[in-house]
Amino acid sequence: MSYKAPVGDFRFLFDHVVGYDQLAATELFAEAGADVTEAILTEVGRLCSDVLAPLNRAGDLHPARLENGVVRTSPGFAEGYRAIAEGGWIGLSANPDHGGMGLPQALNTAVADMMSGACLSLQLCPLLTQGQIEALEHHASDELKALYLPKLISGEWTGTMNLTEPQAGSDVGALRSKAEPKGDGTYAISGQKIFITWGDHDVAENVCHLVLARLPDGVPGTKGISLFLVPKIIPDEAGRPGARNSLRVVSLEHKLGIHGSPTAVMEFDGATGWLVGEPHGGMAAMFTMMNNARLGVGVQGVGVAEAAYQHALAYAQDRKQGRTPRGEGAILDHADVRRMLTEMRAEVFAARAIALACGVAIDMGRATGQDHWHTRAALLTPIAKAHGTDIGCEVSSLGVQIHGGMGFVEETGAAQFYRDARITPIYEGTNGIQAMDLVARKMMDGGEAAFRLLQEVEDRAEAARAVLPELAGDVWSAAETLREATEWLIAQDMTDRFAGAVPYLRAFARVLGAHYHLCAAQVDPDGPRARLARVFIRRLLPEHAALLVRAKEGAAALYALSAEELEAA
Repeated sequence: MSYKAPVGDFRFLFDHVVGYDQLAATELFAEAGADVTEAILTEVGRLCSDVLAPLNRAGDLHPARLENGVVRTSPGFAEGYRAIAEGGWIGLSANPDHGGMGLPQALNTAVADMMSGACLSLQLCPLLTQGQIEALEHHASDELKALYLPKLISGEWTGTMNLTEPQAGSDVGALRSKAEPKGDGTYAISGQKIFITWGDHDVAENVCHLVLARLPDGVPGTKGISLFLVPKIIPDEAGRPGARNSLRVVSLEHKLGIHGSPTAVMEFDGATGWLVGEPHGGMAAMFTMMNNARLGVGVQGVGVAEAAYQHALAYAQDRKQGRTPRGEGAILDHADVRRMLTEMRAEVFAARAIALACGVAIDMGRATGQDHWHTRAALLTPIAKAHGTDIGCEVSSLGVQIHGGMGFVEETGAAQFYRDARITPIYEGTNGIQAMDLVARKMMDGGEAAFRLLQEVEDRAEAARAVLPELAGDVWSAAETLREATEWLIAQDMTDRFAGAVPYLRAFARVLGAHYHLCAAQVDPDGPRARLARVFIRRLLPEHAALLVRAKEGAAALYALSAEELEAA
């Protein structure tokens, strides 16, 4: 079965669940009305279903390869990328001053979800470019913006992010890459970077690298790091690709999944670069790109989960095995297969709603400048990233399970979703880091942003009691339990917070997912959305209580075991 973009889900979520209608009422997003949104969802859905999805299998079976210093991408990827660029989808939310459409990030999030479900390996290319566009919009000089943004937005050039080094993974401050001033406003960048997604390719004429490096007077750690724009080909005075820069692809990684995405080891040997932002302010500038990408990675997980679910459902409808409660028929009618499929569907809806709600909060913050929207977006970003990617792995694993032994056989294609999804909880900040960010940085306000969100959940549950009393009561109680756990959390030291961070984030996502399902159920209390909400609220939401017990256990038991005891047979 081929992937079918879930346009109807996005339409429903925008219309009834995540508050998307607020955006068109603002001056900034006045153009993002129902007609424009519908047209974009429909057109991108067609692109994903008809053009991108057929490339997914080819990318897995025929990976990107390095030949004589040139990266060759998978069959059809150049044409697929061209279709994305020519549609204008890379610049969907970019500033119109440089050729973008200026539309909401929430809409861009829906587009990323569909493209990820269709072909994750290819979608990574525009994702990184969009993150670079945002970083340059916020931090680059006017000269750099004028030269690079139109090319990036049009898709003529692509962007990358170069943080990681062999000795400096999550500890970015340990990097060794250097930047030497050349006396003409440029810098000589030297060093090696690893895990560079789409670090080189043959789908566009130039690759623009954002590289973290240390100036000669940069202090140790993250406070001494600066950010530089280092193009593969240096533009001439007219903005056309000119001389080749002093950088190269050392190798491409052989990976568990996303084989069609070229993941490069990059070497910079005195390459010419331009400073982005202030000297020693590289982390602030790079975090602009990373925060953009974290929401994007969250919906990568959701998109792959959607594709894995569709694949498994089609198989379950066709595969006949044994007697079911409905007699001889497809395995779809076995109770346990029904359990897996209905929970998969419920999980995808909940994770998608969290991501879109995060996008709306980002947009409302930009449109209104109101602090509570900025803090809402900041709170939801680590939840959207971590939970969306966890669900991508869990749902795609269930997809393999539904296929049985044939799921473990590569020819069915079920395993590819599982392998492709597995990177998403790791890159753009591991999910453990996301959870620690949630309980530390995002709780520096004393939990105010979390409590405000939970109050909205409880208020909505109260309003739903008249038509859905059982489900509304469960959601209200879960939000209150999470409120109490949050009050406990903010009174603890960081070690105890970090020890429970992952189950706490998961519990938060469970409550939010139930909230959004309840919102959907209220639209038609006797319809399929309400029946799906019951699956989530009655079967999955109860996990929050056990998760919060774990979150409140503290760190003592974890450190009570010595290293030697951990090694014991």
